Amino acid sequence: MITSVLMVEQPLSVTDVDFVTTLHDEQISFVVLMNPRGAEDRLLRTIDDVALGELEEAVHEGDEPEGEEARRPAALALEHTLRLLREAGSEAVGQVVDGHPLDLLRSVVDQVGADEVIVLTAPHLVEEFFHRDWASRARHKVGVPVLKLYAHSEDEQGEQGEQGEQE
Repeated sequence: MITSVLMVEQPLSVTDVDFVTTLHDEQISFVVLMNPRGAEDRLLRTIDDVALGELEEAVHEGDEPEGEEARRPAALALEHTLRLLREAGSEAVGQVVDGHPLDLLRSVVDQVGADEVIVLTAPHLVEEFFHRDWASRARHKVGVPVLKLYAHSEDEQGEQGEQGEQE
């Protein structure tokens, strides 16, 4: 069995679950780290939204909860994600990130003896350009392969557009 640590910032869609559970020919056990959205990355999210032509989302970035208010939606998103992974036949446990996500990632990878890390997020153009995104930074911290995938929303149709990079 392969053990994957899955870093996410939103609940997985059915498409995402199907994709991550079929990455390998053998069964996968997931440890999900759900990072609540916070004020510290609001400016970068807004710039990303504008760069991607998602002006409506850029206008509403300030409306999202942050801090403790963001933990409740993150906990619900984690529960949803764990349920979908289990329904797909995988073992899945997880937690909401409290503190620095990359420090927790390294600790979890060591604790569970993870075989890989999967970072599944929306595109973050500014962070990715400067290699400051989670996947780029994780590659220098965890000592296992890191795969970066782009998340899909439930309403997306058609061909999957995941892009993956592996160490």
